[in-house]
Amino acid sequence: MSSVTLADVEAAADRIAATDIVQRTPVERSRSLSDRCGADVRLKMEHLQRSGSFKTRGAYNAISLAVEGNASAEGDADDGPGIDRVVAASAGNHAQGVALAAADAGIDATIVMPESAPAAKIEATRGYGASVVLRGSAFPEAMSHARTLTDEPGVRFVHAFDDPDVVAGQGTLGLEVLEQVPEVDTVLVPVGGGGLAGGVATAVKARSPETRVVGVQTEGASTLSESLRAGELVTREEPDTIADGIATGGLSELTFGLLREHLDETVVISDDDVANAILLLLERAKQMIEGAGATAAAALLDDDAVDELGMAGETVVPLLCGGNIDVTTLKEVVTHALVDRHQLIELSVRIDDTPGTMGEIATLIGAERANIRTVRHERSRPDLPVGDADLVFEVETNGPAHVDRVLKAVRDAGYDAAWTTQEE
Repeated sequence: MSSVTLADVEAAADRIAATDIVQRTPVERSRSLSDRCGADVRLKMEHLQRSGSFKTRGAYNAISLAVEGNASAEGDADDGPGIDRVVAASAGNHAQGVALAAADAGIDATIVMPESAPAAKIEATRGYGASVVLRGSAFPEAMSHARTLTDEPGVRFVHAFDDPDVVAGQGTLGLEVLEQVPEVDTVLVPVGGGGLAGGVATAVKARSPETRVVGVQTEGASTLSESLRAGELVTREEPDTIADGIATGGLSELTFGLLREHLDETVVISDDDVANAILLLLERAKQMIEGAGATAAAALLDDDAVDELGMAGETVVPLLCGGNIDVTTLKEVVTHALVDRHQLIELSVRIDDTPGTMGEIATLIGAERANIRTVRHERSRPDLPVGDADLVFEVETNGPAHVDRVLKAVRDAGYDAAWTTQEE
């Protein structure tokens, strides 16, 4: 089985340094996250790549090596045809990286994406000049179909993570972190298929053995921790997480081997932590990050993970590895976070079903400077007495204290009011 070494990563770094489609992304300190977890947190802003994610690194390295093979073959007819097209399967970010790298190399790209892939990532991939084929409800089905498109001569399949050239390219991100934050104690890296984590861990542990590398996954896609416990690869046909970029369904033998050898620890967090990290990074760091990109930072919002890893007092670098969030997903995440913060509530009020009552209650809510988003009139619930109804208001507030004032105002007017989202 092929593997990846520091020399491979260093060669990839030299290759990448010669192009302008892969950027050296900045590092910024996060005061909010530092205060939250008691560590010195530096954000590696990899989402600021032109394609919006780290994936361009691996794709460029793999395709550049294939094109270098083309150049070598020109002088030797026995080497057979060169590479004139690449094929890949991706949930979104790898698709864009391959499309961009192929366009730069002047070769065609066909990308197979699951039908569930965010529309923004599909359109961006097409925008870079690739042909996009939508197939299957999840990544494994897209991968299976992509494999059927590689039988023709001159086609190079660029796997998202089961490819040493891709993994070496991703590992250049680890070298960059060590150059920019030489005092780093812990690097937090999201894990999907393991290409980024495998490459980064290989580079970091070879250059700085005392630096800890921690892999982070969500509960609905925790195939790394499950595989480590089982001592063999464990897969999931349909991983369930808002971090679609790490919903690969499993690792490969290549990446699993690298992670077993080089990764120090793993941690599993919730989708709620990821949603809260997305919103915190948007509000405090002014950075729009997708679910997979926010997964590493989300580990710093999980008190159990922070305590388990003992990061207090350390210099910690979470990799913000992607920023291609779909607008619909962003809306869902923001709504979830607002409900969690009690800034978006559902208020149920039992009334005598008579004209003017809805307007009276709406006036009470408005007088407390709360905003009504929606209201529905429930008349068919089995527990309702004849002539009664429930008015269910979706209300925007400033938080729990504001909710209490709204409830008091409605109840003081003689109505039976309940904060139903709190009860749930």
